[in-house]
Amino acid sequence: MIVDCAHYRDGRRQHEGPMPLEEAAARCTQGGFVWLGMFEPGEEELAKVRESFGLHELAVEDAQAFHLRPKAEQYEDGTELIILRTARYDDEREEVDTGEISVFLAEHFVITVRQGVASELAGARSRLERRPELLRTGSASTLWAILDQVVDGYAPVVTELERDIEQIEATVFSGAVAPTERIYSLRREATDFYRAVHPLLGVVARRLQAGRAPSELLPYLRDVHDHLLLVNEEVAAQRDLLATVLEANIAVISVEQNRINLRQSATMERLTIVATVFLPLSFVVGFFGQNFAWLVSHISGFAQFLVLSVCGLVLPCVLLTVWLRRQRRAAAPPVPGVGNGRAVRNP
Repeated sequence: MIVDCAHYRDGRRQHEGPMPLEEAAARCTQGGFVWLGMFEPGEEELAKVRESFGLHELAVEDAQAFHLRPKAEQYEDGTELIILRTARYDDEREEVDTGEISVFLAEHFVITVRQGVASELAGARSRLERRPELLRTGSASTLWAILDQVVDGYAPVVTELERDIEQIEATVFSGAVAPTERIYSLRREATDFYRAVHPLLGVVARRLQAGRAPSELLPYLRDVHDHLLLVNEEVAAQRDLLATVLEANIAVISVEQNRINLRQSATMERLTIVATVFLPLSFVVGFFGQNFAWLVSHISGFAQFLVLSVCGLVLPCVLLTVWLRRQRRAAAPPVPGVGNGRAVRNP
């Protein structure tokens, strides 16, 4: 839908209230420029805008798709498409929400297509309207206002991510195990944020080239570029730090697992000692508790008990070993080239 549409000339807004699309397109020929702002428009609405302002069909298709990286493209009719990624930190979910802004920039019009909840531009429009000296430079001033707001919105995200990383870092380096899923989630958010910030450096640097922006806007664009450089360095450092924290957390998990294994080994050692103590007693009780009364009743001394008990254990073990060996030999495959104890000659 169309959020706002205004005609600017001589550094001032020429009307108040909504403006029909046809009237906005007509005012492009009256000097100044028109700024049309749209939020998640449908295909039919974008088709009307394309027809009214003569936009390239490929540029309109780009505005409908969601991109992972900012970019800038120049078309033959002089229209430039700049795609920006926005970011906002949600305190309740402790996650980073991203959005996208597609800017169609021409000499007499600016069309912004916003995608996602983190792409508000009302502040950029009102701020620019309070700077008539910049509005007089033309439609390029809107791109500075949009870039300035987008880059300023990155700073709170960097701060909140830094706070989350410090919490995880304090947990890990205190010797406790941090949730690995949370670390992966933070690293994914930092990576997505880096993809939104780093390519934007090239877009802003391109605007700083000679002849691509009015000289009055160059100091402001350089200021945006400096802030963006700082954000880019901080996000890159956060990614590296999260990689280190993840490795440290894995090491802490390994140490904790070794402690658990040691405790289990100590427990098994104690149980083995107890079992070793009770093993002879179990044997004696089991031997005299068997149902062969004639055998038990004829044992009148320790020597008879030792002979009968040991023979009663050794003899079944020997017989079982002999039987298992015969079964293994019977199941073994025949050796090639050997038969009936004689070597088989090749014909």
